[in-house]
Amino acid sequence: MALTILHVEDNPLVATTIMEVLEGEGWQVTLITDGLAALREIESRTHYDLFLLDNELPRLDGWQLIKHARTLPHRQQTPIILMSARDRTTLAQQIGADAFLQKPEGIPRLVAMITALLNQAA
Repeated sequence: MALTILHVEDNPLVATTIMEVLEGEGWQVTLITDGLAALREIESRTHYDLFLLDNELPRLDGWQLIKHARTLPHRQQTPIILMSARDRTTLAQQIGADAFLQKPEGIPRLVAMITALLNQAA
């Protein structure tokens, strides 16, 4: 069964690049470009194996989404990767993200990171 990933990213170039990488693995990706729309999707009952969230988004930041997701019983175990152009490793750990990826240089490591997180969760 294909992995399902919620990808929240407002930069079209980054979003396209990451979509191509993930879909190249045969994974199903839902892209949302706005923090508030992402919040509604996170609150929904839609199944996702992983959340991949940009930190800086329109209307609601990635770190706010993570903090909220961790309060929802059906999302507490969902692996979350926080992404940012700036180093936010400490922030990611403090708010409950499972991993941090700096972009764009971290993108080549994304597939390995997702695979490792899902193997830990299994």
